Amino acid sequence: MYKIAAIGDRDTVISFKVLGIDVYSIENFENDELISQKIKATVDNLASNGYGIIFITEEYAQKSVEVIERYKNEVLPIITLIPNNKGSLNIGMNKIDENIEKAIGTNIF
Repeated sequence: MYKIAAIGDRDTVISFKVLGIDVYSIENFENDELISQKIKATVDNLASNGYGIIFITEEYAQKSVEVIERYKNEVLPIITLIPNNKGSLNIGMNKIDENIEKAIGTNIF
């Protein structure tokens, strides 16, 4: 059985704890390079420790595009982008649209 995790700012991911999902709150450092390294290390650690689904906020995904792209073609873990508590950047929905178009040849939305 695979585990599920959520990565993002504390205010956004804390509610996932109620559902039994492991929460990894990464504080929003002013240095984007530092936060990018922390996100990359967290995702790599989760991927190697039996996590099948990783939710990550869109804001944090923008700061760690390299690691998101690396796992894009892997079966596991499935990395799903979610909006943060301030709203959506529509990155996650755009990825879903791309995958639907790739799968059936046209965008049905």
